Amino acid sequence: MLLTLVFVYLLVTIAIGLMAAKRVNNSSDFAIAGRHLPLAMIVTTTFATWFGSETVLGIPAKFVNAGLGGVVEDPFGAGTCLILVGMFFATKLYKMNLLTISDYYRERYGRAVEVMCSVMIMISYLGWVSAQVTALGLVFNVLSGGAISIPIGMVIGVVSILAYTLFGGMWSVAVTDFIQMIILVVGLSVLAVFAADQAGGADKVVALAIDRDMFQFFPEPSFKDIAFFFAAAITMMLGSIPQQDVFQRVMSANSAHAAKWGPVIGGVCYILFAFVPMFLVVSALIIMPERAATLMAEDPQKVLPTLVMEQMPFVMQVLFFGALLSAIKSCASATLLAPSVTFTENIWRQFRPFHGDRQELRAMRITVLAFSAVVLSYAIAMQGTSIYEMVSGAYQVPLVGAFVPLVFGLYWQRATTQGAIFSMVLGLLTWGLFLATPAGEEFPAQLAGLAAALVGMIGGSLGPQALTNRHGQHHHLVGSAR
Repeated sequence: MLLTLVFVYLLVTIAIGLMAAKRVNNSSDFAIAGRHLPLAMIVTTTFATWFGSETVLGIPAKFVNAGLGGVVEDPFGAGTCLILVGMFFATKLYKMNLLTISDYYRERYGRAVEVMCSVMIMISYLGWVSAQVTALGLVFNVLSGGAISIPIGMVIGVVSILAYTLFGGMWSVAVTDFIQMIILVVGLSVLAVFAADQAGGADKVVALAIDRDMFQFFPEPSFKDIAFFFAAAITMMLGSIPQQDVFQRVMSANSAHAAKWGPVIGGVCYILFAFVPMFLVVSALIIMPERAATLMAEDPQKVLPTLVMEQMPFVMQVLFFGALLSAIKSCASATLLAPSVTFTENIWRQFRPFHGDRQELRAMRITVLAFSAVVLSYAIAMQGTSIYEMVSGAYQVPLVGAFVPLVFGLYWQRATTQGAIFSMVLGLLTWGLFLATPAGEEFPAQLAGLAAALVGMIGGSLGPQALTNRHGQHHHLVGSAR
């Protein structure tokens, strides 16, 4: 019965997405909803993009094992990213009226930087979208009592998302996000109240978290621990800023005001509401202590679904899986669309120019389909990898490669194309070197890569300028002497 209701829910969301697809008449409608979304929809769609499988399943598992310090990357870093985007990037980028974030790199630095950043951004999405696909497989596996294998569940999930994203693009994503976020917030809130009652009161849940030192946020005061803590915090906080899905939401707004405040409000809401799944998993330690202990040792990501399936009535099960599917589908649809639009606009166009907007729109849809197939294959191959790790690892590439050129391009007039290329190459090489050697165990690879990217940008931009000035002064002195 529960599985049947889940399939009905999937069909309803597909129908809503296809209705929204009627608004798509050109590539701008498909990529950024024709810049028509009001503030409320920008808030829900930015919140929805972040609130995915890792928030419901991955973060709580990490929180119970490592405390608040263990989840500094997500939700704290991820939520702060949206706030930073709204405060320092949204207005500047919105006024440029671009289709993708990579268009900015082309306008500021040229084609080479545009293509390099596009490739980095696309690679970073592989882990993130795969995490959502993995979670979909897990949901169908749990709901069917093992009758639907995880890989088959992944296929069903991807097809259900493709059914509307392929036709409606950003319009379908935004409208389904709006509805799914209402279901998510209501569903998880009701579950939290019910779980608190089963655990003997919310105060007992909080007391257990305090007793087990789960609210410990800052690391031990040693250089190594602080460095890794800081690196974890900035991975999603800064690494997610040069991302197409965030940029799409900014550019989809119907005004600069909505573009600025939508991400800010969405980010604050995300950080606050991410505590609800954490609360639910801690309550599971009281409601079913022995079962929870076994699952924590085997696969902590299954604690919350098991709590709902074994300890809660049917209505609560419907609410939970409706909320979980809402979180996963909204996140997955956004992250399928973003790299596909980037590839079409910033890479495919270089080699096969479009003859009219209709041809570009068709190319975007073909790319969405192709990227979905790649993600599905990757997710099946990576089965067994932690959802949290798949997501957090995805952001290191844009952090060390694309973040510095974006910030310096917007805020430093002396940034040059050579500086951007030096920044990307040095950042990626240093990051890769630390990952491949024991040095990465002593100092975080992404922090080393970011530092190298800064050096590359400043040195690459100022070096040639200093040489030119010195050369000019030399000629001037020689001329004077003559």
